[in-house]
Amino acid sequence: MSLDSVRAFFAINAPDIAIVETAESSSTVALAAEAHGVEPAQIAKTICLRVGDRTMLIVAGGTARLDNRKFKDTFGGKGRMLDAEEVLAATSHPVGGVCPFGLPAPLPIYCDVSLKQFDEVVPAAGSTNSAVRIATDRLAKITGAEWVDVCQ
Repeated sequence: MSLDSVRAFFAINAPDIAIVETAESSSTVALAAEAHGVEPAQIAKTICLRVGDRTMLIVAGGTARLDNRKFKDTFGGKGRMLDAEEVLAATSHPVGGVCPFGLPAPLPIYCDVSLKQFDEVVPAAGSTNSAVRIATDRLAKITGAEWVDVCQ
């Protein structure tokens, strides 16, 4: 189960961080912001993309939108969003719960600078009703993410 792989990730990499499970769904930015009492931009959404044969995760602010030109300039090609089945296969997380934690195999992870406006962000935690509160820089550090500027 995806939530279990995220729990295992945090048990090893950040045992002080608790996963927050909500009774209601937090599968969209708006629902997550409401459930966790933060503004939508503070939700750290994770997008699973493919450029050529490379699959990657981009973690960005909840209201940020990918900028096609910046993305192509950074990664050398146009990004294609994966469909729900491909996302599940690549991350083990369902759409609405995708996060850079507890992945079945390593993937390149990139954090967009749109997250840097917040000291703390709220990414999903492997299910459509779970999330964590984590310092922005710590999110990048524990996932081995590289900072990029690919959003508008």
